[in-house]
Parts: sequence; structure tokens; C-alpha cells
Amino acid sequence: MTGKAMRLPIYQVDAFTDRVFAGNPAAVVPLESWLPDAQMLAIAAENNLAETAFFVRNGEGATGGYELRWFTPAVEVDLCGHATLATAFVISTILEPGRERMDFATRQAGTLTVTRDGDRYTLDFPNRPAKPAERVDPNLLAALGGPAPAAILSGRDYLVVYESADAVRALAPDMALLSKLDLFAVCVTAPGEDGIDFVSRLFAPAQGIPEDPVTGSTHCMLTPYWAERLGKSVLTARQVSARGGDLLCELAGDRVKIGGQAVLYLEGSILV
Repeated sequence: MTGKAMRLPIYQVDAFTDRVFAGNPAAVVPLESWLPDAQMLAIAAENNLAETAFFVRNGEGATGGYELRWFTPAVEVDLCGHATLATAFVISTILEPGRERMDFATRQAGTLTVTRDGDRYTLDFPNRPAKPAERVDPNLLAALGGPAPAAILSGRDYLVVYESADAVRALAPDMALLSKLDLFAVCVTAPGEDGIDFVSRLFAPAQGIPEDPVTGSTHCMLTPYWAERLGKSVLTARQVSARGGDLLCELAGDRVKIGGQAVLYLEGSILV
């Protein structure tokens, strides 16, 4: 190591769950000012989690806001739900205990607001409905395997709809082939069961995330689809990854409200 290392606080939070070792783990790194992009990407790669969130205060006092960015081990992303929830959790339980509203200025998704009510956090995110795919990458179905889907839509990601939750759970995709697809990620979904409105899984191997445990941002696309299909604006969702996670979603005009819980797993510091 050359020169003097900088010590930064770091927190690891399991999001969209009420217990550790479930939901989606995210690292959260508060900063006094932005680090070089390459250094933040290197930290995210070292953490080797789906996302690492970095934030900087952009206002003073209890009403001040924050700037927020997210990195996978491979790229910076335009929107991330679970790491936004994790960041709000760190602020409202550790850095500014009791804070009930946090406004995050982002580079591509506008201002995102998170409110806290007890142990539940609600994310106010953009509504990003998918449309029937006009063109489908010829490798998509081969990469996913499994039965023929009922529908294929697209937005930032492919949205592949199956007839049953069991079909979604049973998928064992070819990650090497998935990584060659022409969109950011692939979301698979189906009607839910046992009081759950819909289930999903998310694969993004080209972005350094073979399977994301629980993906808040994809519910910006899932919520309008299932709201229209089921004829209801408030829906319960479950991501049926190995870790699993639960979300409460609401379609609110051009916004989607995504609710969930979070728990702290790790608190420490890193030297960079």
C-alpha cells in the first residue's frame, strides 16, 4: 500500500426481509464527497454483492437530502431498489435515528423518496411499464430453458411471463448464454399462490449479478403489469430466489410504491 489509506464506514444490510441471511444484501458506504468512479466500482467489486450504494449529503439539517449512486461488481446502474432501502435503513436507524423521510437525488432516475413507518420502509419509484416485445433475442428462450412462456414483454429488461410459480422456481438458466442477451437483465414472473399476487426471479449475469435475490427496481415493471392483469392497485409480491424476499407494491399513477423491511448484518470500515 502506498500513501495513507482512507478509512470509510461501511454497512451491510439485508433488504426486503425481517431477518438476516434472507432478502437481498447490499453494502452502504456514506461519503463526505464523491470518490472517483473507478474507485467506487473497485469497492463494489471487492464487496462482491449485487449492489453497493454510495451517498453524499446535499443539504443540512433534518430536511436535508442526499445524492445516491449504485454499483454492481461490474457496472454503475440507473436504479436499484434494495440498496436504496438499505441506505434509508442505515440513515434512519444509525446515522440519524428516528428520521422518517429521506430524499435521494439520483443521476438517471430523478428524486427517489423513502419513508419510514416503524420497521417498514416505502420506496417511491418511477412506474416503468413493459410493452410486448417487438423483437426477442434469439438466445432468450434457449438461455432460460423450461416451458414455453405465456408472454414476453420488454423495457429495460425482458419480462418473461409463465403460467405457474413452480415453473419460475424450476428454471435453471444458462448464465453464459444469458450474459449475451441484448437487454440489461431478464425478469421471469408468474401468478402467485398462498395469498401472494405474483412471484418473480431476476437474472443479470452480464452486469455481474447471475441471480439477484430480491430486486426492488424490477417491481417498477412488474407492478403495472400485474395491476392491469389482476385489476388491483395494491399487490403482494415474492421473489422466489434461494434467499427470497417479500414486497408490498402499489401502482400510484406514474409512480410505484414498494414497501419492505431491512435488518443490519455488518457494521465496520474499509481502507482504500
